[in-house]
Amino acid sequence: MALQHDVLLFLCFFPFANSLYKQWIPDTNFENATNWDKGSIPCGSDQVVFLAHRKVSVYVETAHAITGMNLPMDGEFILTSGAGFSVRDGGDPGCGSGITAQFKDCESLKWFDPSLWVAATTVEDLHRGTYKFSVHEESVPCWFDDVVFQEATSFRVDVSSNHDVNVKSISVLGKKFTSNSEFSNFLSSGSGKLQFHGSSSLNIGGAGCSDNTGCVCGNSVNRDKICANVTCESLGCRKPLLPVGHCCHVCGAIANVQFSSDFNFESYRQRLQHLFLSMHKYESIQLAMSKVLQEQRLLGVIPFGSSQEIQVLLLDQNMGQDAGKLAEALARDIAKDVHNHGSNLGISAVEFKASSGASSSDAAGNSAGLVASAVLGSLLVVSLLAVITVLYRRGIVKLPRMPRIPSLSKWKNSSDIGELGGPMDQGFVNPMFDKPTMMPVEPGLYRTETVNSIALTQSGVHFVNPVYDESDFNS
Repeated sequence: MALQHDVLLFLCFFPFANSLYKQWIPDTNFENATNWDKGSIPCGSDQVVFLAHRKVSVYVETAHAITGMNLPMDGEFILTSGAGFSVRDGGDPGCGSGITAQFKDCESLKWFDPSLWVAATTVEDLHRGTYKFSVHEESVPCWFDDVVFQEATSFRVDVSSNHDVNVKSISVLGKKFTSNSEFSNFLSSGSGKLQFHGSSSLNIGGAGCSDNTGCVCGNSVNRDKICANVTCESLGCRKPLLPVGHCCHVCGAIANVQFSSDFNFESYRQRLQHLFLSMHKYESIQLAMSKVLQEQRLLGVIPFGSSQEIQVLLLDQNMGQDAGKLAEALARDIAKDVHNHGSNLGISAVEFKASSGASSSDAAGNSAGLVASAVLGSLLVVSLLAVITVLYRRGIVKLPRMPRIPSLSKWKNSSDIGELGGPMDQGFVNPMFDKPTMMPVEPGLYRTETVNSIALTQSGVHFVNPVYDESDFNS
């Protein structure tokens, strides 16, 4: 616990934003052997050749003796103190028989090639070679990054794009440009035209990322250009993953972190570095952490927008059937750490998925699928009813006529019973069950002959009903 407390206290001193220093790797230095077609620096017996139709800016650090040189139509040499060229007749006996050394074509080196950049948290890390691993889109400078071209170098880079290229600052030959007006003056100079070329506008000068929770890189608009420079390898894992901002599927694990306003991007990156990647079993893991726009889907099926999440990509060096297993173990440890300390880190939830097929949502997967099916079925029924209603109102669809139900008054008038001396709901008077003392006095209703009409016989009791007084009931 004491060690963990010290780590958390240490993290408070790190910067808030996720900006990095991105350094361009290639150069056009004369003393760089990789810039020559023979793989070696020309010597006193060699003929130096630059392609006539190419533009180039060459940085020269020392003095060189050569037998001759073919120069390009447009180019420059940037000479340090004591640097230069001399022609030696007869060559240099210690150099060999002499060859034609041709400077390589650097016209095809592109800004949007992820393999041509390295990234670090500080300039000191750049000098030490302590680089950060990133997804392909973020390997290229983001709008909030500081771009560095090494001090004692020259270069030529193609910045062609259909969109403007925006960065926080650019350092060239040891001079840092932080305003767009100042950098525009440099681009119009001879060196600027030779070092930067292409169709897009290169803009600098901005506050950078000031959001503690990090910023979205924004290079997705140039995804096609970035991925055109990437070659993907064949994979052997069960379910390769495609991280947001990456051009290739990978074997490993991805943890998606949901955060609050209390989250600190850089502090959390350093926490993962010190708590996990410093462990011996995880020291081979590559970790790329970035804020991304994640598409949101209702119940994992219906898209309804996007939200910002922190994506933690984990890759290990294992191959074959073991590819991604170590990364999956680290993803589980990260999820456990969030469960125990997430509220103190500004993290509300974390989900992970691995190339083995495992994920943190396996248990909820089946039930979510059933619910999603039910929701889709309900939406389909509602949509169908809505379509029928619209068509009916426009007269395109007509509903069948329902059979008419006769009214109550018509049914009453056509009844076989008829009216029995009054309204039907009043019934009729049955003298069989009435007593004269209980009924209103009606003249002639209870006549003597009516009472005497009751007769008792062997077959039963017979009486004369006043309603049907014309019938004969005598046996």
